[in-house]
Formats: sequence, structure tokens, C-alpha cells
Amino acid sequence: MEKKRLVVNYNNVSPEVLEAIRLKYPLGYSNHVIKVKTRGDDFFYAITVDTADASYLVKVPVKIDTKGNVNDDDNLEDINNEKENEDNFPDNDPNAENDE
Repeated sequence: MEKKRLVVNYNNVSPEVLEAIRLKYPLGYSNHVIKVKTRGDDFFYAITVDTADASYLVKVPVKIDTKGNVNDDDNLEDINNEKENEDNFPDNDPNAENDE
């Protein structure tokens, strides 16, 4: 007998499926989320989990972090300028001659 294949929303999963999620992803599922394309340009994010009688695709809410995309190049230039200033310090080479 083949397992059922079901798509469910995370908010509507049974306690059995919720326990299977906890067992499969003990440290959280954030690194295991997949993007599932549907008809046209639509999509949703989900995780997979199996129970004894079914294979589930569980829709999960996802927040996209867009704060890091603003002026990334400007921030890199500032960091590079700071590193250039740090390079102006004298070396602490124990083999170098002392001027004392």
C-alpha cells in the first residue's frame, strides 16, 4: 500500500504530524524550507515530513530579510577603508631589529 501524499498548512496539522516535525527538525526547520512552485507565478514555502500512513508537505510561513540589501556596497567601502587604516600599524615581528 502506497502512502498518501498530502499538503497541509502548519496551523492545521494534527498533533501526530506536529510531533513528527519536532522529531525530524529538533533544531528548527528554517534551514530545510523549500520553495514549491504552483501554477503560473505562484509559489509557497514548505517542509517535508513523513508519518506511518502519509507523506506531508507542510506549508510554513516565511519572512524574507530585505534589510541587508540596502547600500551593501557603501558598507563594504567603509569596511575596506577601516582595514586600510589598520594596516598602517607597525608589525610586531620579533625578528625585526629594534631602533632603541
